[in-house]
Amino acid sequence: MKLIKTEDAVGHVLCHDMTQIIPGVTKDARFRKGHIVTEEDIPVLLSIGKEHLYVWEKTEGMLHEDEGAERLRGITQNEHMHPSGVKEGKIELIADTDGLFQVDVKRLYDVNSVDEIMIATRHTNTAVKKGDKLAGMRVIPLIIDEKKLEEAEKAAGTEPLLKVTPWKLKTAGVITTGSEVYKGLIKDQFTPVVEKKLEAYGIQMTQHVLCSDDMQMITQAIADMRSAGVDLIICTGGMSVDPDDKTPGAIKASGARIVTYGAPTLPGAMLCLGYFEDGTPIVGLPGCVMYAKATVFDLILPRVAAGVEIERRDIIQMGHGGLCLGCKECHYPVCPFGKEA
Repeated sequence: MKLIKTEDAVGHVLCHDMTQIIPGVTKDARFRKGHIVTEEDIPVLLSIGKEHLYVWEKTEGMLHEDEGAERLRGITQNEHMHPSGVKEGKIELIADTDGLFQVDVKRLYDVNSVDEIMIATRHTNTAVKKGDKLAGMRVIPLIIDEKKLEEAEKAAGTEPLLKVTPWKLKTAGVITTGSEVYKGLIKDQFTPVVEKKLEAYGIQMTQHVLCSDDMQMITQAIADMRSAGVDLIICTGGMSVDPDDKTPGAIKASGARIVTYGAPTLPGAMLCLGYFEDGTPIVGLPGCVMYAKATVFDLILPRVAAGVEIERRDIIQMGHGGLCLGCKECHYPVCPFGKEA
């Protein structure tokens, strides 16, 4: 690649796109890479501020920005996503299905630590829909030393940095606890909220039962849900330290392996999460899920729905970013809540 005056460029091949910006009208490539400059192009190029041009002059060991972007695509793209075409040296990855989007944050950091390399992604562990943009990548200069791409590829390792996992769980059983609801003293307003949240991930509530604040009754209800073969068991309410709240004890007595009782999130500190031997998750939801726009349930549900097991360290990491600001108008998930990085 060599730099020449625009007036001297007739007959030369452009080695990068030339973008024309007309405020409020367009921002797009006026001339594409590979275009052979004509006499008529000179006034147009000058009008968009191009007094000098880079024209293609292939040098061994140096890569064009488009080739660099393609190499970065190779270390990021996994199944269930596809790339856009290269435009202005950039490639974007697009989701092919609804599902859970995950990023290997540590390896992404290592790759972006390589000079003249950039990959930008959505936050990890978030829900995406088919057609959503997942990531964008490019090299910074117009041409780049191939050794830097090799360094980035080494930092990335053998597995792609990104992953989209389609929703896996299909059915759920909900156990609504609380003597006041069980006895009909108040209306059950918890279950409809949970059912609506589940539907967003393709999960249907196929079993539902009311229980009083009786640990044996709740434990039996959990056993019945397991016998029914649902993919997910949810217990709503009765999660605090109040002496009448029996749900955490019932979940423990059910034989589930408890991952956590408590989470560093507000709202949602009284979350209980466990798994049975066959991998079926069981979740105890605190009362805040019934009335708060976004809670810890919204943070864990994408991973649960995708069948990705949550570990205690995953819960602990939620502390950074786990404070909901309680905005008057909730914009979740387009907000800082639950974004630990």
